[in-house]
Amino acid sequence: MKFILTTYIGCLLAFGAMAQIIPAPGSIQQGHGFFKLDGNTKLVAGDEASRRNLGLFSQLILERFKVKLSIIPKATGRYLEITQTEVNGPEGYSLEVNENRISIKGSSKGAFYALQSLLQMIDGNNGQIASCTITDKPGFGYRGVMIDAARHFITLPEMKKIINLMANYKLNRLQWHLTDDQGWRVEIKKYPKLTQIGAFRDSAIIGHYGDFKPLIYDGQRSGGFYTQADIKEIVAYAADRKITIIPEIELPGHSTAALAAYPELGCKDTIYNVPGYWGVHPNIYCPKEETFRFLEDVLTEVMALFPGEFIHIGGDEVPKDHWKVSPVAQALIKQHHLKDEHELQGYFVTRIEKFLNKHGRRLIGWDEILEGGVAPSATIMSWHGDRGGINGAKAGHDVIMTPNNYFYADRYQAKDKNTEPTALGGFISLEKVYGYNPRPDALTAQEQQHILGVQTNMWTEYVTSNNKLEYMLFPRMLAVAEIAWSNKEQKDYDDFSAKRLPVHLQELERRGVFFRIPEAKITFGTNPANGRRTAAIIPFVANSTVYYTIDNHKADQTGNVYNGAIDLPWAGNAPLQLNYIIVTPGGRASNMFTVDLPK
Repeated sequence: MKFILTTYIGCLLAFGAMAQIIPAPGSIQQGHGFFKLDGNTKLVAGDEASRRNLGLFSQLILERFKVKLSIIPKATGRYLEITQTEVNGPEGYSLEVNENRISIKGSSKGAFYALQSLLQMIDGNNGQIASCTITDKPGFGYRGVMIDAARHFITLPEMKKIINLMANYKLNRLQWHLTDDQGWRVEIKKYPKLTQIGAFRDSAIIGHYGDFKPLIYDGQRSGGFYTQADIKEIVAYAADRKITIIPEIELPGHSTAALAAYPELGCKDTIYNVPGYWGVHPNIYCPKEETFRFLEDVLTEVMALFPGEFIHIGGDEVPKDHWKVSPVAQALIKQHHLKDEHELQGYFVTRIEKFLNKHGRRLIGWDEILEGGVAPSATIMSWHGDRGGINGAKAGHDVIMTPNNYFYADRYQAKDKNTEPTALGGFISLEKVYGYNPRPDALTAQEQQHILGVQTNMWTEYVTSNNKLEYMLFPRMLAVAEIAWSNKEQKDYDDFSAKRLPVHLQELERRGVFFRIPEAKITFGTNPANGRRTAAIIPFVANSTVYYTIDNHKADQTGNVYNGAIDLPWAGNAPLQLNYIIVTPGGRASNMFTVDLPK
């Protein structure tokens, strides 16, 4: 049998490969010897859940290693066996490997996650898996990714690819942003104009929102939507991979696409058009009975498509200007003795929440829903830093931490934005993401129990291709996965980035993921033989090649090839820079990175 996976080339010690798991397991104990995974290995499943898990596992083994494994009901020879029993909670597991047997214990979810760890432990050179015992469980029950399909449509194959990658790293919630000002993406049979009109725009701006005044448009009609059959397919696909999809149907703001289809639901007697520019738009649902009937009808069809407990209603960035001049809105404020339009938003959201609760669902909203008052049963998604999460938890709400200064994947990945593709703004490095603490010190231990988990958000105003989507998400998503799963005490950025991440990025390249090639780790020292300063470059993609210059000029593939610590020239007080690029095994070149050399 020949293993073609190149992920672990250079990892000569199989235990080293085992220790490269992301997210880091709770406990690993090394054993003696190795299990040999080859065509003679049997997969043992005594129940339907185990068969489904092993079926997906065998598909991945065939895809990555070109080895076909058989699933049988009883153990024989060298085998992998799943025992369905809860270990360390509903998502925890134990994994034991010896020379003849791999034993996995856990619920259906726990066993699935054990298999994801096992996949990362296989030495691609020889199919060996080091003998060991792993016990593991997640730190948070909610481990999420948000994908915005409203600003730019994302195809079903692209969604499935994201789901597969989420599953590999034990992420379990996918928030699907399906409606916004710039597009309505979900088929609602009772209201066909939502997709006939609201799913398409005639043009979109080019460049960054602030680049051109007046704005310049591309003149290209674009859009798309998911049929209900599409959504059922994706929901089932995700469920097999232990991921629950949470739909987001924006209200009362971010509603222009819906109002373009049904303008009578707005507060203005006007024609609405699906816009092709970004930012906060003033259009808003008018709080009349017709609107609530519409939203309840929409949510009824949405709930039939998405069986999970949560429905996300947005609730963010809601301008109140149209309500301030609307006789309907002002009459409602007076009728219900509301203080102002903020409390009207609270009334609006609470009414929707009661409808969802009546149907056995829980409402999630962005942290602005706290402004007008909302029932304690509502879950708060904190995006204005930690503030909304802290306020929500202190008020007794469950909270999901998704701070925009740590977890927004639409931000730049370098301080010099001119070296990066267009992004919304700001700078969030991989190291900063990894350093986030989801349990703020401002909360008591009891209040911290309301923190359900974390989520990274991929907004797509400036994401017009799947390559760019992946570039913005990876490798930062892997840091989020470790924050969500691993214990705070286990976190070690150097171990994550320099020891474990490199083999994962090489594997992601093999799988066709267009991740951003991150800056290398640079360490300075002294050569004991000659006393000269040295610089060591540790790239975060395994088996990559580094080209460098130390004369302040451009580094490219005409530069020096890095083969070990560099003796640096003595330059007195002259400012010198180390410039370098990283070229992956697949031939992709990074941006040029610059480091000031110590004087």
